[in-house]
Amino acid sequence: MLIINKYSFYLKGFLLGFLILILLNVKIFSQSKNETEKVLMMMSSEIIKSTSFSFISDSSGREFNSTNEIPVGEKVKIKSPYNDWRYWNGVLGISFLKLSSKLNLPELKHFVSRNLAFAFDNVDYFKSNHKDGWKWSYPFGQLFITEELDDCGAMGASLIELTKFDNQPRYQNYINSSANHILKKQIRLKDKTLVRHFPAKYTIWADDLYMGLVFLSRMGEITGEQKYFDDAALQVINYHKYLFNEQKGLMHHCWYSDLKRNGVAFWGRANGWALLAQIELLERLPLNHPKRKILISLLQKHILGISQYQSSNGLWRQLLDKPDSYNETSCSAMFTYVVASAVKNGFIEERYLSIAIRGWEGIMTKIDKDTGEVEGVCAGTVVSDDLVYYYNRPTPLNDIHGLGAIILAGIEMLDVLK
Repeated sequence: MLIINKYSFYLKGFLLGFLILILLNVKIFSQSKNETEKVLMMMSSEIIKSTSFSFISDSSGREFNSTNEIPVGEKVKIKSPYNDWRYWNGVLGISFLKLSSKLNLPELKHFVSRNLAFAFDNVDYFKSNHKDGWKWSYPFGQLFITEELDDCGAMGASLIELTKFDNQPRYQNYINSSANHILKKQIRLKDKTLVRHFPAKYTIWADDLYMGLVFLSRMGEITGEQKYFDDAALQVINYHKYLFNEQKGLMHHCWYSDLKRNGVAFWGRANGWALLAQIELLERLPLNHPKRKILISLLQKHILGISQYQSSNGLWRQLLDKPDSYNETSCSAMFTYVVASAVKNGFIEERYLSIAIRGWEGIMTKIDKDTGEVEGVCAGTVVSDDLVYYYNRPTPLNDIHGLGAIILAGIEMLDVLK
């Protein structure tokens, strides 16, 4: 009887300890969820506050609310970078619309609607006044000069999302024009792989897997036309063929057609773009698509690859395979988002969710809890065969290249932190 009472005592102690552990974990996850919501709302609120919807004179500093106010011959620029027609604002728009639905924040939806309308309302002024084909010299230059995938892919995708509740003929015309460019005009190799004409002729950039697929996957979704999904699937397979290094488990930043070899860098954000592209497609790809199985296997292989390079603080490096390169926030956000989404959608086993949890913990250390400003995001980066170039890329405070990805990662983590 004493032995029974003894074990009964230990059993009760074990059960009590186990219950306390569960309650502590519930409390920790609840706090993390609340902190994540707070950070996401703070980040989006600060972006809205700092967006002016205006133009500013290069010479006098005078501000104009529309192109109708600009004197003849006056050279102006867009005052806020969040208003321009750049791919990072496409990612940001997609993240805002998703966050608006997630947390019931209609002001975010209104912001995206107003932002895209601002571009279309004013673009004709710059289109009629441009004197050369250099798109970077003019506000909204990429809206009326489409040469590469990052001119139209992400912005076109955000426009597709917007038309689900704010559909205008001018938006639909642009979407159709972008689809025509990607399918028929964008430069491709003989095997139909999408490429750029620079820095060397017919260079494959890992970034472009996202710039193309973020649009193609949505076109397949809204039209139901197989050609968009087929082209997107082909790009994933071909990009892995050219860029994926089996030994490293990573994608090279680029592949040169003229040299028939890869660039030297395993850049973090390039791998992030490629992984985002794969998730964008698989979330929309019909279940009976003949390439679905191979696409899932390629995604799994890439996720397992990047997981080998996660640092002890949860973050990933600017150069993924170089421990002496700095922690980089935008690629860490992309990897966190992709792993969490892949687990949620059943593309990879739940046991890998801890990768995303640790990633988000690391990202949260890079976000100022009082201002929502973000540290450690690499500035815009082209392909280079000089590794020191990647080592030395600056990380301006609150750099726009990573904000949309961080918000997307946070949205996915809200589901995880339930």
